[in-house]
Amino acid sequence: MALGEENGGIGATMLVSPAGGNFNAGYAPAPYAYPAPVFYGGNMGGGGNGMGFGGDWSGLITLFLLFGLFGGGFGGGFGGGFGGFGNYDFPWLLTGQQGINNNVSDGFRTAQLSDNVTSVRDGISSLSTQLCGCCGDMQMSMANGFNSVNTNLNAAQNALTQQAYSNQLAALERSYAAQTAQAQGFNGLQSQLAQCCCDNRLGTESLRSTVISENCADRYEAAQNARDIIDSQTRGTQAILDKLCALELDGVKGQLAQAQRENTALQNAVNMATMQASQVQQTAQIRDGQLAATSALVQELRQCPIPAQPVFGNSPIFQCPVNLGQNSCGCGCNGFNG
Repeated sequence: MALGEENGGIGATMLVSPAGGNFNAGYAPAPYAYPAPVFYGGNMGGGGNGMGFGGDWSGLITLFLLFGLFGGGFGGGFGGGFGGFGNYDFPWLLTGQQGINNNVSDGFRTAQLSDNVTSVRDGISSLSTQLCGCCGDMQMSMANGFNSVNTNLNAAQNALTQQAYSNQLAALERSYAAQTAQAQGFNGLQSQLAQCCCDNRLGTESLRSTVISENCADRYEAAQNARDIIDSQTRGTQAILDKLCALELDGVKGQLAQAQRENTALQNAVNMATMQASQVQQTAQIRDGQLAATSALVQELRQCPIPAQPVFGNSPIFQCPVNLGQNSCGCGCNGFNG
């Protein structure tokens, strides 16, 4: 039998076993009108598995259950255990059928216990009759309690879920903020690294430009120095060449002057020879002219008278040369020399 919504519950199910039966074969079976929970094994009937009075211990178990419910169960809340069994006040009820059989057999072997149990059975029988009416109310109360507990649990679960969602959302927001800050930090660091790289490249290029400029300046200065050295050597060589040329020119000039002097001497000699020839020719011409004039004068003088008486003591003016043994003196003599 199950207690469900049709019996006033709200979804909670309580399984019960059929009533009746006995626990030991020595007791007479007696039916009972109250339900037996299934956690006792469901063997309350059948004449041998019960532990009540007259073959069934259902009344005693129900009493223990009531004691557990009202004494240590719902009175202390679910936190204290369900019906007292959460604290294991009656461990022989939870150790299985064999444990129940052993414990009950050991506890009720004596006759004194049998008499006491018989009297208790009668009381429990009347009590069970009274409990039949209130069992439904108890089950309804239990169902309502379970419903309230379920409602509270659902509310707590919803609150926990909402809190978990809130915590998760807050964690996500914190994670996003941390990631954003970290990304911004990485971006800033990346920007700094990029700027540092740019600065390093700029410094390297500036240094390289400076080195190149200095190298160019050094090369230009070296080229200028080399050019100055070459120019100095060129000027020195040119001066030497000029000196050699001047010396050679002086020699050439001397040779030219010597040649000019020799040429002048030769020219003078030629001129002298020409002059001498001219003078000889002129002399010859003059002589010829003089001879002609003399001849003409002699011819004219031959016509002049010559004194016959010579004057002694005076040199003769004219001498008559002996030409081939003949005296050629006299006016008009062919051999007159004057």
